[in-house]
Formats: sequence, C-alpha cells, structure tokens
Amino acid sequence: MKKLLFVPLLLLLMSMNQQKKAKIIFFGDSITQMGAGKGGYIDRIQNNINEKGLQNNYELIGSGVENDKIYDLYLRMDDDVMAKEPTVVVINTGINDVAHKYSTHTGTDIDKYEKFYEAVIKKLQTKNIKVFLCTSTLIGEKKDNGNPQDEELNAYSNVVRKLAKNMKCGLIDLRKIFTAYEKANNRNNIEKGILTTDGIHLNDTGNQLIADIMIRDMSIQ
Repeated sequence: MKKLLFVPLLLLLMSMNQQKKAKIIFFGDSITQMGAGKGGYIDRIQNNINEKGLQNNYELIGSGVENDKIYDLYLRMDDDVMAKEPTVVVINTGINDVAHKYSTHTGTDIDKYEKFYEAVIKKLQTKNIKVFLCTSTLIGEKKDNGNPQDEELNAYSNVVRKLAKNMKCGLIDLRKIFTAYEKANNRNNIEKGILTTDGIHLNDTGNQLIADIMIRDMSIQ
C-alpha cells in the first residue's frame, strides 16, 4: 500500500518543483549572444547555479542577436520571449543604439529609444513577468569619460535608470560598475583589453564581472 501511495506523491513533488522553477531570458544584442556561449556571463551564472546544486530552481535562456537595437528587440519579442513564457526577463541593449549612429547611421535617437524601451517593458509586465533593466557597458575603455561616445552612453543609461524607477523594474547598473572598474584598474588608460577584447565585447574578466553583478542583484541563490 505504501508503494502505491509513493508514486503519486513523487509526481506531486516533481510537479511542485517544476512550478517553482524560474525561467530567466536574457534579451539583448551581441553581448548577450556571446554571453550565452562557453565562458560567457550567462554560462558563468549557470555554472554558479550548478555548483550550488540549484539546477532545479532556474532555467537560463540566452536571446541575443548581433546588431540588435531596442526596436529590433520590440519586433522579435513575441517569438523570442513571450512565446517562451518566462518568469524573468533581463534586458541589455543600448550599445548599438548609440554606436550605430556613427558607424552605419542607423542608431536610435534617445527619445525613440525611451519610447520603444517603455513599450517592451509594458508588454512584459502585462504578463506579470519580472523585468530587470541593464544600463550599457562600454564603447571604448578609457576612463573618466575619455571615449567619444561616453556622453551619449551616460545619457542613454540615465533613461534606463529612469524607466527602472518609474516602471518598478529591477536595475542592474552595469555602466556605473564598469566605469568604476576602469577608473580603478585601467592604469595606462588603454582603449581595450581590461574588460573587453575590442572596446565593446567582453573578455573573461568582463564576463565574470557581469556574472557576479547579476548573481548579486538578481538574488540568484
């Protein structure tokens, strides 16, 4: 009789565990895309989860596309995010919105950036999805605002901070932490090689820094 009762109880416990599993989608551009690869920050977060024995608590999904800007995220969010029914979405975009103004003249003006960003957040929140917003990292690693796009990146990051506050989203302030790291560690004021391979895309140190920040700020434990 005990054996007959055990199977339904086991199935019930398994069902409860599945319901509690948090599905986290990382939504962004090439930094997110590379973050999902081996050694990337999403991969490092997963390794941290595995080391803590929390595999049954979290499912991590990378949804980054090279060259994406905020309106690209808006256009693909139904298929790449909403259809997967996530618990949490981490949005990391802004680098291309600024950088492409100069490289290909297809960047995003700051007023449009804010409107599209707000639309993405609203759509997620209608499904009661917890949203975390990331400020942008770097376009060039010179410290003390010594890079050509620093002023704009700061302005776009302020938009993200404002949206996080006004729309009650979690904030992961990568811009603040990355610039502070450069100030403390970039002694020769070089353009790349401290946290990035090319001034934008992350090296091992940059990936680990983001992983540590997200684990802390998202309370992944």
